[in-house]
Amino acid sequence: MKVRRFKDSLATTFIRASLVFVNAIAFVIAITLFMKTRPILAKTTLSHLLSSTSWHPLRGDFGFFPFIIGTLEVTAIAMILSIPVCLLSAIYLSEYAHGRFRGFVRLVVDILAGIPSVIYGLCGVIAIVPLVRILGQALGSPTTGYSLLAGGIILAIMVSPVITSVALEVFRTIPRAARENSLALGITTWEMVKHVILRSSLHGIIAAIVLGFARAFGETMAVLMVVGNVPKVPLSLFDPAYPLPALIANNYGEMMSIPLYDSALMFAALILMVVVGGFSLGAHLILLKIERRGYV
Repeated sequence: MKVRRFKDSLATTFIRASLVFVNAIAFVIAITLFMKTRPILAKTTLSHLLSSTSWHPLRGDFGFFPFIIGTLEVTAIAMILSIPVCLLSAIYLSEYAHGRFRGFVRLVVDILAGIPSVIYGLCGVIAIVPLVRILGQALGSPTTGYSLLAGGIILAIMVSPVITSVALEVFRTIPRAARENSLALGITTWEMVKHVILRSSLHGIIAAIVLGFARAFGETMAVLMVVGNVPKVPLSLFDPAYPLPALIANNYGEMMSIPLYDSALMFAALILMVVVGGFSLGAHLILLKIERRGYV
């Protein structure tokens, strides 16, 4: 008995230490980024950094507004395109599809989730950018194809496996008795989905969307390859944009002799970490709430 208790105590201690270690890494990264951003925060006000549209590193002028807007707009387009498709796909797989077909599709979704982002970027350059160019010309908005819309489409494709997988898992946790009791009342399958499955899974659906948003907001390589990378506020879907991850990937390690350039890029990384971390934490809290309500 004493040996068993010792093993349990040792395992508990190891698990807690691992948890503390993982959280400590995130804390150290955040503190490091904050310390690196102090030089630019000491010279320029936070409001100017966030609201200015002027980006001239050689003059020491760092305005992050175009990059923030570009990141938000690309992410918003991706979520608008992906959420309806992902939720409908998850509903079909959960409530309509046969077991063998569901297993095959889930395997494909898992494969899509594991494809490197650079592969998505190459596919975007080959296929999506020319399509956006043709669409822009047809609508009277000439464009090179490297645009906000191209970035949103490629991001929508990338986040779809995440949202679909999480939403499907949430739908499958609804008790089978709830489905059978609803259908026994004479309602159709779609009415059961609308009034029982979706209402019971609301918090889980929100968590899936938030996780997808966090993935889209911080994505770098694929977006960098198709979005255009012009530091101006995009005024239409066919204008190029410059998201924060692309800014960091394109410039870190270059032109570091420019005063405050390193600090400015660290500030961009800090913005990304705060936003993605906040949304990920929100999704985690929502999932915890679902567990306490007994759905998982």
